[in-house]
Amino acid sequence: MKRLIPTGDPAQPVEFADVAQPVPAADEVLVRVEAFAPNRGETFLLEDPRPGLLPGKDVAGLVVQAAADGSGPSIGTRVVGHPPQGGWAEYVAVPTHSLAVLPDGIDAVRAAALPLAGITALRLLRTAGSVAGRRVLLTGAAGGVGHYVTELAAASGADVTAVTATAARGEGLLERGATAVVRDVTEARGPFDLVLESTGGAALPQALAALTAGGTLIWFGQASRTPVTLDFFDFFAGPEGASIRHFHYAGAPYGEDLATLVRLVDRGRLHPEIGRVDDWERTPRTLVDLRERRIRGKAVLTTGAAR
Repeated sequence: MKRLIPTGDPAQPVEFADVAQPVPAADEVLVRVEAFAPNRGETFLLEDPRPGLLPGKDVAGLVVQAAADGSGPSIGTRVVGHPPQGGWAEYVAVPTHSLAVLPDGIDAVRAAALPLAGITALRLLRTAGSVAGRRVLLTGAAGGVGHYVTELAAASGADVTAVTATAARGEGLLERGATAVVRDVTEARGPFDLVLESTGGAALPQALAALTAGGTLIWFGQASRTPVTLDFFDFFAGPEGASIRHFHYAGAPYGEDLATLVRLVDRGRLHPEIGRVDDWERTPRTLVDLRERRIRGKAVLTTGAAR
């Protein structure tokens, strides 16, 4: 089969290689990949790829070999999956606890845009607790996680202020339920009960200062790739009793959360935002565009199996 592997070359981050098909473990199915969606974090890993790196965590396709232990869907079932690696290929082995069955109304392109960003959004809001009636500040809202968080939080009754430097993305977030969109954290009109922070750098202490007394900041990313500096004495001028929580989405099983996302999309309550759909032969160009932020919304690559 064909697989995309890292090159370490920024101008051509991946190339095709002919490799053996993966051999699934007893609790894995073999999926013929129809579409996959790169994530920004994967573009970072490709800058200096470690030996053996096999990118690809967001896939959709068709089960062509069922799990030997009898778990999971049967051959011929359309699924969306979140494998630990290796999804940028014609075939990938996916643990049965990390996939969900797709209804007829959801195509592979929309499904592939769901896993990492959607699971992160679900688990982030679960960590935050009830957001009904709460004022929420969301930084780095232009990405896939920000899109899903905005729509899910607004639907749950939150008053969401989203931070994005892109006017077009801001309009989309307003359409998905954001109460306000600002270009910089310092423009947000607080105080806020909850801050969901994914930018790092100067944005985190600025967002922390916008909290109400006893408020919570959940730190779930550092898209700026700039370390955060906090001054203890700044807290005396800021919110009393504020807390900071670190968050990372990872932790299998993912199947139940994927099934929730699929159900919400199928019922028209969640809308994957697709910025580009392209043939996987053009993956290197798409990855460069993702790295340079030329794509707004999820990029999805389709294999020959999708045609």
